[in-house]
Amino acid sequence: MSTTNAAGDQTDGSRADEQPPADAWTVMKRFYAAEAAYVAAGGFGEASYEHVAAYLDPEVCLYQAPGLPFTGTGTWRGHDGMERFLARFSEVWESMEFLEQEHWGDADTVVVRNRVRFRARATGREVDTSIVQLITVRDGRMLECRPFYWDPQAVADACTPSRG
Repeated sequence: MSTTNAAGDQTDGSRADEQPPADAWTVMKRFYAAEAAYVAAGGFGEASYEHVAAYLDPEVCLYQAPGLPFTGTGTWRGHDGMERFLARFSEVWESMEFLEQEHWGDADTVVVRNRVRFRARATGREVDTSIVQLITVRDGRMLECRPFYWDPQAVADACTPSRG
């Protein structure tokens, strides 16, 4: 049985490679849903990475700005690199909720403005922030992603336990 979510996407567990999405935005909507489910399920060692990987090109590269608690060196390559990034990301964040999304682009490139609410595992604090991402897609899978955080200090502060 197939169901659809609020965005009108099938939620029957179908993989990205069964029917290539029409454009980069469709790929990213599905990736964001898989990413949020992975984080909510506990991330590395707790959740299946297979549903996230279905939306990633084998040569995927994520360029994160260094300095945030989950970004590491800043560059994460391939499926293994993305799995390591998401493992670190899910250690830091207990949940992520996409509150608003705007997008501009075509079949191969999309710019997405996400308003996201994160809840930190270590502190329980939430941060509501915007992230703009420049994304390239190849053959129905994310090839490259460059996120830009509106307020990196607020993101870092949410993750840092208070010194009392």
